[in-house]
Amino acid sequence: MSQFEFKQVDVFSTVALKGNPVAVVLDADSLTDEQMADFARWTNLSETTFVLKPQNPEADYRLRIFTTLRELPFAGHPTLGSCHAWLQAGGKPRGEAIIQECGVGLITLRRNGEQLAFTAPPLLRSGAVEDALLQRVCAGLRIERQDVLQARWVDNGPGWVAVLLRDREQVLALNPDYSQLQGLALGVVAPWTPERDGQEAQFEVRAFVAGDGMSEDPVTGSLNAGLAQWLIADGLAPARYVVSQGTAMGRAGRVFIEQIGQDIWVGGAAVTCISGSLSL
Repeated sequence: MSQFEFKQVDVFSTVALKGNPVAVVLDADSLTDEQMADFARWTNLSETTFVLKPQNPEADYRLRIFTTLRELPFAGHPTLGSCHAWLQAGGKPRGEAIIQECGVGLITLRRNGEQLAFTAPPLLRSGAVEDALLQRVCAGLRIERQDVLQARWVDNGPGWVAVLLRDREQVLALNPDYSQLQGLALGVVAPWTPERDGQEAQFEVRAFVAGDGMSEDPVTGSLNAGLAQWLIADGLAPARYVVSQGTAMGRAGRVFIEQIGQDIWVGGAAVTCISGSLSL
């Protein structure tokens, strides 16, 4: 039995227990694929990560990301939470930026005060959503087809398909039929109305992943990365905005989006809630 340094980090919140947790196992090179998958099922979180020595000479570390069902090539809040844990454990980047190696390649991260941010990876699939799939999505969300203003594929690894609704109230009122959404990674977004909702954020987002750990993900970096690429490119969002996510689950997640040149940065705060050791 071996000992590993372990941290559980709350991401996209400055306050513990109000963001999205990720379990992080550091220096995990000696673990087998089976042990990683077993531990991820045991934590029963949306994602569990394992920090390894890099294989690419340009990277500072390599990250493997597991849900309760499968390994992901990329995910957003695990990227930020794992980087936070790696830095807190004494990790030192080779340059000003931090370079993470993962299933989609190299991801660049930067530090901005208390926040970390990553560059949105290229979309693996984009474009319009097929009519049959959109009908299934509407049935799963218990909404009418005319309630959807637009729908797009925004897949950067987890398989995200996204729909745009009219306003925040519609998003928060959703009560999905998860039996209709099995096998989908579904994002829902709508703008805030400043007069009613305030100025703290500009969009409300929810993420549904039926059958994989929690059916609703509290705050989602990969989804917001894909949404930003769609919304900014189509003129539906400004080059800099804030997303509110997790409201319907009693969380208070905040995701900070900013386009600089051709890069879209997805950022947020992270708080370590648990530090200790893991015996496997």
